[in-house]
Amino acid sequence: MRVTRNLLGLALGAAILIALPLVVKSSFAVDIFIRILLFSFIGVAWNLMGGYAKQLSLGHAAYFGLGAYTSTLLQIDFGVSPWIGMVAGGVVAMLASLPIGWLCFRLRGPYFTIATIATAQALMLIFLKFRDFAWGAEGTTIPNLGSAPLMMQFEGKAAYYYVVLGLLAVGLTITWLIERSWMGYYLVAIGEDEDAAEAIGVNAPRIKRDIYMISAFLTACAGTFYTQYIYFIDPATAFSFNISIEAALVSIVGGIGTLWGPVIGTVLLETTSALLQSWLGGSVGGIQLTVYSLILMAIILWRPTGLTGVATDAYRRFASRRPARA
Repeated sequence: MRVTRNLLGLALGAAILIALPLVVKSSFAVDIFIRILLFSFIGVAWNLMGGYAKQLSLGHAAYFGLGAYTSTLLQIDFGVSPWIGMVAGGVVAMLASLPIGWLCFRLRGPYFTIATIATAQALMLIFLKFRDFAWGAEGTTIPNLGSAPLMMQFEGKAAYYYVVLGLLAVGLTITWLIERSWMGYYLVAIGEDEDAAEAIGVNAPRIKRDIYMISAFLTACAGTFYTQYIYFIDPATAFSFNISIEAALVSIVGGIGTLWGPVIGTVLLETTSALLQSWLGGSVGGIQLTVYSLILMAIILWRPTGLTGVATDAYRRFASRRPARA
């Protein structure tokens, strides 16, 4: 019965999401929906590493940027479709995660976090210097081909909405499969106590390496999509520290180590951000960061498990009060 309700709820939610751009005609509103889906996808990718395994990485912008630059270089220099470039960027990010992970996983706690930040910033500086290879600090625009679906270019924003919706569906499916596999149990064990997990036979370095590669691949796919969506790329945008922060923030607010946590957190934070920008514009400086900080502090102090934990506790209280069937 419970499985049936879950499937019905999932089908209803999917139907609403599919119909949304057909009903909402505002370009501004569709743009907000695209941002919500994009950062939900990035949060889902980060959550595999930072949520289930509790490896607080703040360097996922490195893989976002590598994916963006790989697909853009292939497109501009060789005419390769971004659909292929997206996969190629994911593979490059996976390969890059091996040496980065090998170095960073030797550290734990805040030292690991600082190391991941350093790797992303180092990559940004490298691409700033490679002017002949990657256009340097000026960046470059993506050639506008008009309506060219095979080159991931569309006339309307609705098509981009469906592309990123598909990416999010893939990310959630991968997370769901991992969550219910032996790898998911190993990740939770590593997140709770890595030394104890290794003592009972869990190969923690290999598990962290594998999940880091999956997380990097998904994040790189997001980088390719974002570049194609805004038609521009430069190191400051592709390797922006804000991307790493946003990925972690939406997961923490929504509930780390849960399937829907990043999605719930993104809906709250991105909707709040869009409404504040729409209502206040630039009249009140720093209001968005202030609200973000207040939400984060409230979640951490009141309910560390995030909004998903709040919903779970509320459902359990409601279920416990229901009268038992005769």
